[in-house]
Amino acid sequence: METSILAFVGGTEIMWIAIVVLVLFGAKKVPELMKGVGTGIREFKKASKDVQDEVQRVMDEPERPATPAAPVRPASDTVSHGHKA
Repeated sequence: METSILAFVGGTEIMWIAIVVLVLFGAKKVPELMKGVGTGIREFKKASKDVQDEVQRVMDEPERPATPAAPVRPASDTVSHGHKA
């Protein structure tokens, strides 16, 4: 049986969480805290979208043909040392 933790969070639980946050941080710090959370979420979504766009771009690129290797010259064609066989 698979359940999500969010399935257990209702209105009452959210109210208690808000009260605990107010007690711990104070009413003056909560807006700053929420601004930081919002900024973090926005940056996370932007980074996630950038990664998805990059993956999609790579998947949409046509496959490049393999470039042939340079021909290998036989050893007899290399520099002569003046020896006759």
